[in-house]
Amino acid sequence: MILCRACAAWSESPSRCSACGEKDRLVQHDEIGALAIAHIDCDAFYASIEKRDDPSLEGKPVIVGGGKRGVVSTACYVARAYGVRSAMPMFQALKLCPDAIVLHGGMAKYVEEGRIIRKMMQELTPLVEPLSIDEAFLDLSGTERLHGAAPAQSLARLQARIEEERRLTVSVGLSFNKFLAKTASDLDKPRGFSVIGRAEALDFLSPRSVSTLPGVGPAGAAALEKQGYRRIGDLRAAGEAALTRALGDWGRKLYRLSIADDDRRVDPEGERKSISSETTFFADISELDALEDVLWPLCEKVAARARAADIAGRTLTLKLRDKNFRTITRRMQFPDPTLLAHRIFEAARGLTAPEVDGRKAFRLIGVGLSDFAPAEEADKGDLLDQRTPKIAAAESAVAKARARFGDGAVVTGRALKGKDEDDRRG
Repeated sequence: MILCRACAAWSESPSRCSACGEKDRLVQHDEIGALAIAHIDCDAFYASIEKRDDPSLEGKPVIVGGGKRGVVSTACYVARAYGVRSAMPMFQALKLCPDAIVLHGGMAKYVEEGRIIRKMMQELTPLVEPLSIDEAFLDLSGTERLHGAAPAQSLARLQARIEEERRLTVSVGLSFNKFLAKTASDLDKPRGFSVIGRAEALDFLSPRSVSTLPGVGPAGAAALEKQGYRRIGDLRAAGEAALTRALGDWGRKLYRLSIADDDRRVDPEGERKSISSETTFFADISELDALEDVLWPLCEKVAARARAADIAGRTLTLKLRDKNFRTITRRMQFPDPTLLAHRIFEAARGLTAPEVDGRKAFRLIGVGLSDFAPAEEADKGDLLDQRTPKIAAAESAVAKARARFGDGAVVTGRALKGKDEDDRRG
């Protein structure tokens, strides 16, 4: 079957759409009409929003992230052509692409844009499982009668609608399970639409690195390679029994994935493990005041992401890394769930202070929320706590103003001070 992404019609010709004459946006696959599990990923989301909102950036390499010793949050595709990647240290990114324009970005703006696109997804199906601000799984099973179209056609319409209404592009992966749908969405970025069907799944997976598998990061891939498992086909050849003996439950899971068996359902209530933000300094910091100035914007980012996901956290985690690369982790629980930057900051500051003695210097600080509850359960206060509801109302108003006018619309005194310090560091 042949799908035209321009008009979402089925085409009889592989070279030109039978309905609209389009030549370049045709997708051909024998199973495309029968598959219903999708992964949608916005292309270079933060950088694309910045380029959309500032036409003077068009065609230029743009990096969204921290100072010179920070990390890359997102790089546009022009910058990626130089080798710049997300999570890369900023100094390395600028060495690869010295002419890049580095922007600190506007989290409130990104959060609001993510909300708008997620609502568009939910108009197709209630089974939308967000993974982050800019990506989600969708299960369109049984939506054919509702939309008068196969899932692939509905996805093509959504892709075109996002591009037309939001002036942003997304890439779509379509398959029969979540693992392969997410894998497919990475195959043809940006503005891609890729399909992995049942018939070719095993042949497709065999030569690919084990790092393709969900839950296998760089350390896991290196450990597997030491045992002779470099490709997914190596895992399949070893067999389930051997992998289970060697690796326990993880081995059993890896084997099931190696045969394209992923029974995870698309769950709108699926729990994310944590929301966090961290930064690495251009110069080591040993003073508490300076650490607090960096900590505040991180707490704002975590709060914005929690607000975007409509969740609140009961557990706060502070992460510090000293100049000798020793990592210190401290945790505490709130008496009730929170998504307020002020409460997160006050708690994180309380965990930071005992670690700062003037002798230790730190190169990284991070903060995170976990143990989630619905947002409506957060920050209620009580008869003895009249302050929290007032802070909640104030932060809600700030979030709305920033979503409409940008992060610069409302800046606290501490945030301004922290920005000055960041500018001096890098």
